[in-house]
Amino acid sequence: MRDWHTGGGVYIALGATDMRKSVNGLSLLVEEHFELDLFSGSLFAFCNRKRNIVKILYWSGNGFCIWMKKLEEEMFRWPESEQEVLEISPKALGWLLDGLDLDHAHRRLNYNEPKHD
Repeated sequence: MRDWHTGGGVYIALGATDMRKSVNGLSLLVEEHFELDLFSGSLFAFCNRKRNIVKILYWSGNGFCIWMKKLEEEMFRWPESEQEVLEISPKALGWLLDGLDLDHAHRRLNYNEPKHD
């Protein structure tokens, strides 16, 4: 289930993260390295070097939660960039977790009814 109801943003750490890190280690990355607010209701996603494990850290009212997904045969299409962290939409996070490449995923086009005069 991926319905976190956080009300905050979604941030993904670009590059590889050591998956031995748990709440304390990932929290330090968010606060000190990325300079983001852990208690904002945002989701913070991390991926390992092999691109087969994702961990998502978030604050849930009275404590931290970590959600993890490990792929057995496939790889996540984790974005590459010179940046260290990237803010994405919740929908884009869902695409990543479903195995889609954000560089090739597209938003639904908004078609308007033609105006008749």
